[in-house]
Amino acid sequence: MKALVYKSTGSWYVVKTTDNKTYNARIKGIFKIDGITSTNPIAVGDEVEMVIENEVEDTGTITEIFPRRNYVARTSPSNKNKHHIIASNLDQALLFATLKDPKTSTGFIDRFLVACEMYHLPAIIVFNKSDVYRKKELDKFKEIKDTYEKIGYTVLLASVHNNMGIEEIKGLLKDKTTLLSGHSGVGKSTFINAIFPELTLKTQEVSGWSGKGLHTTTFAEMFDLSFGGRIIDTPGIRELGLSDVTKQEISGYFPEMKALINDCQFNNCMHLNEQECAVKDAVNEGKLSVERYLSYLNIVDTIKENDWD
Repeated sequence: MKALVYKSTGSWYVVKTTDNKTYNARIKGIFKIDGITSTNPIAVGDEVEMVIENEVEDTGTITEIFPRRNYVARTSPSNKNKHHIIASNLDQALLFATLKDPKTSTGFIDRFLVACEMYHLPAIIVFNKSDVYRKKELDKFKEIKDTYEKIGYTVLLASVHNNMGIEEIKGLLKDKTTLLSGHSGVGKSTFINAIFPELTLKTQEVSGWSGKGLHTTTFAEMFDLSFGGRIIDTPGIRELGLSDVTKQEISGYFPEMKALINDCQFNNCMHLNEQECAVKDAVNEGKLSVERYLSYLNIVDTIKENDWD
C-alpha cells in the first residue's frame, strides 16, 4: 500500500497511509535513488510503498520509494562528501528569521535562498519577534524587505508572541507542503504550537552567553494542517551547507545576477575581477544590493576549489 513519510528517526519511519492510518516502518534492503549519495535513504515527505508486518502493533516494511518531485539537502555533518536530505516533495520553503534575540544574518538568509533556488523551490522569509523590535530593527526590516521583494521573494513581519501575522502566514501555507526552517530560537516551534496547540512542542529560550538559539527539534517531522496542506518542521540549522554546486554556478542562483549574466563581456564571468562585468557595474550604480553581492562573494569563497572544474 502507498504511504507518506511523516517522521524519520534513523532506522524507523513514521508513515501515514492513504486511508489516514499511521504505522512505524523499517526499510527493506538498501535504496539507491537517482544516483544520490545521501546519509539517509528515506526522507520526510517521501512517497513510499509499504507492506504491513504486524497489524496489531501497526508496523510495516518499506519496499519501494516513488520518484521525488524535488528535495532539499544539506552537506552531511558527519561526511562532507555526502548529502543529508532534509525533506522531499515540497511546494515551498518558509524561513523564520529574526533581527534580534537572536539576530539572523543576511548571509545566512542568502545561503538559504541559494539552496532553494538550486532545488527550484519558492521561498518565503518571515521576520518573527517584531514585538521586541525598536526603530533600528524596524528600519532594517524595511530595508531588507525592499531588497528581497524586488528580486521576487515574499517577506513578512510577524510576532507569534502577539499573534501578529499568523493568519497571513496560514494563508500562504494553505493546501501546500511547506518546509519550515531557520536557526534555533527564532520561534518556529512557538509558531507550530500556535497553530497546533495540542502538540505543545518543546521550546527553549535563546542562550544568554552566546546569543544563539538552543536546539529543540531533533528530527524533521511533517504535520497535517487543519485548513489544508502540510508543514515540515526541521531541526534548527546553524549552517546550511551547499552541495553539488560549483563556483561558476552560484551567480545563477541569485535572480538579480542571473538576469544580467548575458550582459557581461565574458560568458564565463565570475563577477569578481573581470572587465566589463554587468553585475559589478549594477552594484556600483546602486541597482543591485551591495550586501547581496558581498554574500555572493562569501559563498563563492566557501565553495571548495576541487568543486570548480
